[in-house]
Amino acid sequence: MTFKRLLGLLLVVPVLVGIAADRESHSGVIQIDHDRVAAVFNQGGLLVATNNFKVMALRRDAPGEVEIHDYDTDIFYIVEGTADFVTGGTAKQPHRTGPGEMRAGDLEGGQERKLVKGDVLIIPNGVPHWFKKVDGTFLYYVVKVAK
Repeated sequence: MTFKRLLGLLLVVPVLVGIAADRESHSGVIQIDHDRVAAVFNQGGLLVATNNFKVMALRRDAPGEVEIHDYDTDIFYIVEGTADFVTGGTAKQPHRTGPGEMRAGDLEGGQERKLVKGDVLIIPNGVPHWFKKVDGTFLYYVVKVAK
């Protein structure tokens, strides 16, 4: 998948969320009502899934495990909060959690970055990534694009 295609998808996602579904023409446009988005953000979870992509509204109050996706590219859009996030490096004691998915408790090396409201981060498949520290409540959209 090219960077241009990923960027195009990222720019289209807010339009998909904001336009009413056109059931008559079966155009494929998807609207997710603001009340549903808010409800999903309260718990964190999936907003929509297709064969090609998933959109999630996620919430973090604490660090998580290292993630490595064999097939999915993650695109983050930060809505609220700040976090220390690490990409790259080597996962320590990785274990498979499902098809195409690995987790680990820690990373050795990698690049640490501060994520804040308004940031967009694109993580290609195969790159280890980890929320090392989360300051308060952290809300973000994730678009997972299948390889």
